[in-house]
Amino acid sequence: MDTAVRGRSIRIARLSLRLDIRAAVVCVAMVASIVVLTFLTMTTGDYPLTVSEVVDTVLGQGPPGAEFIVLELRLPRLLTALLVGGALGISGAIMQRLTDNPLGSPDIIGFTAGSATGALTVIVLTDGGMMAVAGGALVGGVVTAILIYLLAFKGGVQGFRLVLIGIGVSAMLYAANDYLITHSSLQDAIAATAWQVGGLNGRGWEHVEPVAWSMLVLLPFAVFFSHRLSILQMGDDAAKALGVRVESTRLVLIAVSVALAAIGTAAAGPIVFVALAAPQIARRLTGAPAAGPLAAGLMGALLLLLSDFTVQKVFSQSQLPVGIATATIGGVYLAWLLAGEFRRR
Repeated sequence: MDTAVRGRSIRIARLSLRLDIRAAVVCVAMVASIVVLTFLTMTTGDYPLTVSEVVDTVLGQGPPGAEFIVLELRLPRLLTALLVGGALGISGAIMQRLTDNPLGSPDIIGFTAGSATGALTVIVLTDGGMMAVAGGALVGGVVTAILIYLLAFKGGVQGFRLVLIGIGVSAMLYAANDYLITHSSLQDAIAATAWQVGGLNGRGWEHVEPVAWSMLVLLPFAVFFSHRLSILQMGDDAAKALGVRVESTRLVLIAVSVALAAIGTAAAGPIVFVALAAPQIARRLTGAPAAGPLAAGLMGALLLLLSDFTVQKVFSQSQLPVGIATATIGGVYLAWLLAGEFRRR
């Protein structure tokens, strides 16, 4: 078997792959950062442990008392942060490339608000459990996406129109969410408000499993269709000339983005600005024209894990929800992003 490496191209027999060395180095660095944060998260806290004790506990041979700390408290929260952050990062990368707009993320367009409306409806009107709330979030996100898509469709879907209509629908959904909270009982209002902030406190394996299975199903679609995003950005006519089924491809990608955002919202509440910031930061670090799903997913996981680690250590007494931290960081980032756009014009 003949193997040759030429610049950024790798050829193995008849298989040819293009390797972006800078992007690969950045992804490796993000993985290394996630590993470091993972060890810090699992070993520090009110019950400090060593790395070997954590590993032994995961293997079923840990010291007395460590099993509950590691397997029931820290590990599920850690995995939820990684999976939700990855899902939001990939979802944001898909939508930003589809709309060709850095503001085209699920929390700006309204998909996250729709998921929140579905979940709050379940919390306030039915007193449903975790699975019912997750189902409500998924249904709410899908219904919102269909509504926005139909309103934006006019001989096809243009990214700018999708963003504008999504912002309008999002405003109405936030008003509906406030209405649901203000017209509910005190107990339901407290539960709904706590969920709407978005956080990882109290997350267990029942939150990890749905997100893990969803990522397992949806990630191959995101990777498989991602190479067509560059063609779609060339315009519908050029994409059709190159043999791409424009509307069906766009519809599949929107469905994947919505499903990822809805599942992430169902597991952790509306964690804002991760889907907006992660693809843009990944794009700048890799130097690529647009962030790929792998880089955006890793950055989303890193951002959410870092934010959660920070609130656990800095605000350990108040148990501050991680959604407040991401909203604060994301608000500053959004202001910087908009200021940069205006300066270029």
